[in-house]
Amino acid sequence: MLKLYTTPSCTSCRKAKKWLINHNIEFVEHNIMKEPMKEEDLLRILQLTENGTTDIISTRSKVFARLSTDLEKLTVKELISLIQENPSLLRRPLIVDERRLHIGYNEDEIRVFLPAEYRKKELATILLMTGI
Repeated sequence: MLKLYTTPSCTSCRKAKKWLINHNIEFVEHNIMKEPMKEEDLLRILQLTENGTTDIISTRSKVFARLSTDLEKLTVKELISLIQENPSLLRRPLIVDERRLHIGYNEDEIRVFLPAEYRKKELATILLMTGI
């Protein structure tokens, strides 16, 4: 099942949620400000990153600046605790399924969550319309 990690004030989160709904993709939404993320979910997200904390931590956030923490010196356990205590450190939205992690909202990139059959039909339609 697809998981969508959001915050209420995040415009990109609202766009991602609307896109998923419009494309009939089932998902479970988690408001990270109301429901602290579970350790196993954070570990899964970290496993799916390409660049570790660089991918998921918003180093431009006010919270990050206030903490003045060197992420490289934290153990995984300490990092998870830090995120659980300060969920706004995370870039949003985070969209996770069994194999993939998508960070932020990009209409082209989010299409990876469309079922393969849907993408094939869409491509066939495009090819037909363009005469390729």
